[in-house]
Amino acid sequence: MNAALNTLLQPEVLNTVEGLELMARITVEGFISGGNRSLTIGAGQEFSQYRAYEPGDDLRQLDWKMYARSERYYIKQAEIETNITVRFVLDTSRSMAHTENKMSKLLYAKVLAAALAYLARKQSDHYALYALNSKDLRVVPAAFDHQQFFRFLNELVRTEAQGQWRPGADPEKLIGRRGKDLIIFLTDLYDADEDLLQFISRLKTTRNEVIVFQLMGRAERQFDYNDTVTFEDLETGARVKVSTAEQRAAYQQRIEGWLTRSRDRLLEKGITFQPVSMADPAGEVLAHFLNVRKKLLR
Repeated sequence: MNAALNTLLQPEVLNTVEGLELMARITVEGFISGGNRSLTIGAGQEFSQYRAYEPGDDLRQLDWKMYARSERYYIKQAEIETNITVRFVLDTSRSMAHTENKMSKLLYAKVLAAALAYLARKQSDHYALYALNSKDLRVVPAAFDHQQFFRFLNELVRTEAQGQWRPGADPEKLIGRRGKDLIIFLTDLYDADEDLLQFISRLKTTRNEVIVFQLMGRAERQFDYNDTVTFEDLETGARVKVSTAEQRAAYQQRIEGWLTRSRDRLLEKGITFQPVSMADPAGEVLAHFLNVRKKLLR
């Protein structure tokens, strides 16, 4: 089993539809079997009350068992109210190519997106994908059908880390009218200038919830490098040689300040901000997702 898992974790295997599908299933099923089963019952399978059918209601929501018992038409009330649309926005700018232990931030983001989409599917939620940078835009419109998960994975596999954040990206044009949505933004916030922060801020409405999973590698966060290292800015190509021992404290101070400013800016808009280390178990991210989803349904 360990040998098979090690093979699956190889980037060339993981970055395939089959690899992502298997890893998503292993991650979610492991999360559920680890004591979270009650949180992941499909929303379309769980209800507590009914109401009488009214003209214009979706006939697919009729409960035929209730009709057989009472000869009256009833709608599964809670079932209608607990279905949402999960929209995944994926930053695919060049900085997401940063790699630690053979895993790039983009590949880690793909694994998280695949696992969260798998979980959304188990919740009977519609879900969509928007992967973008300054050179490319990939969209999988919101849907919930048998093929949606594989359409989703197919576009994930095709995304590459290149360019910078897409300048002038407009949430209204990209996503359109937003209702009871849960928007998941996967990014390193490396290019956290006004354009990117404005985009994230404009995703938030009074009817939706937005959660930003801010991804960083462990070494990237802690400056855990030895001796003198040459760093290259993955988005501009600029290079600088530094002594890690001399610069570690100053670097960590700048990183923490940057994260605090970004977090405070987003929290002011009612956006959930969650730093994620690539060394973190994916189950922690799934738990955050479910907590925010529950908040949306209150």
